[in-house]
Amino acid sequence: MKIAVTSTGKTIESVIDPRFGRAPFIVIVDDDCNLIEAIDNSKNVNAFRGAGIQAAKTIADRKVDLLLTGRCGPNAFTTLQAAGIKVGAEQSGTVREAVERVKRNEVPLADKPNAEAHW
Repeated sequence: MKIAVTSTGKTIESVIDPRFGRAPFIVIVDDDCNLIEAIDNSKNVNAFRGAGIQAAKTIADRKVDLLLTGRCGPNAFTTLQAAGIKVGAEQSGTVREAVERVKRNEVPLADKPNAEAHW
């Protein structure tokens, strides 16, 4: 399974950034916590609009199965659903800690967005 985690840094020890579309990095790991890729998301950090949709497309292009983040707005959530990507929202701690929670089946999957649209 490929897992994308919004992050403040490029490693599995980095702290989760709660903002899906505007997180500085999106770290992609497998379910054994092996780093696959650290995506620089800086182009979306200060985007006027559409940051969540663009971030969703970025991880969909990489065939991610699950997103772990803090908050996910309605447009991004719809885009993720259309791509078949499940969302584990309200996550905190490090990338490693979040993936470990997935392995212990302690991450409830979101059935709706948990943030308001910005526009």
